[in-house]
Amino acid sequence: MNLLTPAQLLAAVPPMPPLPAAAAARIAGFLTELERQASTFVGYPCSQDFDYAEILPLLRFSLNNVGDPFGESIYRENTFAFEREVIAFFQKHLRAPAGETWGYTTAGGTEGNLYGLYLARELYPDGMVYYSEHTHYSAAKIVRVLGARSIMIRGGADGEIDYDDLRETLKIHRDVPPIILANIGTTMHGAIDDLGKIRALFKDLAITRSYIHADAALSGMILPWVADPQLFGFDAGVDSISVSGHKFIGSPMPCGVALARRCYVDRVARSVEYVGCMDTTIAGSRNALSPLILWSALQRRGEAGFRQRAADCFALADYAIGRFQAAGIHAWRHRNSITVVFPRPGAEVLARWQIAPSHDIAHIITLPHVTRAMIDAVVADVAASLNQPEVTAP
Repeated sequence: MNLLTPAQLLAAVPPMPPLPAAAAARIAGFLTELERQASTFVGYPCSQDFDYAEILPLLRFSLNNVGDPFGESIYRENTFAFEREVIAFFQKHLRAPAGETWGYTTAGGTEGNLYGLYLARELYPDGMVYYSEHTHYSAAKIVRVLGARSIMIRGGADGEIDYDDLRETLKIHRDVPPIILANIGTTMHGAIDDLGKIRALFKDLAITRSYIHADAALSGMILPWVADPQLFGFDAGVDSISVSGHKFIGSPMPCGVALARRCYVDRVARSVEYVGCMDTTIAGSRNALSPLILWSALQRRGEAGFRQRAADCFALADYAIGRFQAAGIHAWRHRNSITVVFPRPGAEVLARWQIAPSHDIAHIITLPHVTRAMIDAVVADVAASLNQPEVTAP
């Protein structure tokens, strides 16, 4: 019997109908608008200096990473092999003990935080979640979804958690296991909660049952490349961590990685006959393109490339601070942060440059796609908005 080759089988599939002219024109117009918007994209932590053209031919297939990436699914149009390599890279640079952690690619930081707190809630059903007022807005949503008890802790003006308030609150609830959602780079300030101080509080208060999840959305792929990083990884005592892939690394779609201690993942794992592997993730069907995109970026840049990438971002942040200061505007950043904070300008400046505000401050993120010319223009607009004299670029 003559069997058709895979290429012949695919060739026999009827093509999709052509896009109507009006719809094609709409897409073309949208592309033009995106190109215009990209030239003023400075306020959110998403890199835009990428080109993953090699992925385009794979859009012909129904790729789906359903189930555990370390299993063998019946659904074989998956990218598990690439996903495992991505996880191994993150395990190495987030300082995970060999063989003691597990991970998967997520749809972004919120899913990663949900996963970490889900594991904590399963471990300690009576636990109390603590997070600072500067934590990402998704924290409050996550605890509602999980039905977990929670307490918001005060934060300092610099974005770091208030350790005195945390200590006093822990004392009141010493009989309840604390579940800490620690910030490794807050959304607005780029502040890093001190994991050493948090663990010292547990010791001082004789708290023996606890869980720390680290939200390291942006900084989790910056701190591995600096000479003097703050505590941030598994060697600092975290039980799980979430890092975004579309931020420092860069991706056309939101994505990320969640890592956790394997012993906690094993508690929630369930065998699913339908797909032939373990169900260990939040979603059932998962994006199979994002592991390919992250894998491609890791192959292109490598450790040396990411180290230089971080150094370039820091240099650009210092340039921005210098330009703001030259215009008479106070601007600053935390150590090892590329988030530059300055007084909140008027609404027209926020809209023009897609700048994220919070109360009386705003920030820009000096990712690689941001240029010095863009910074000069931002500073000029902020200065005009704050009634400061403009300065000419050097």
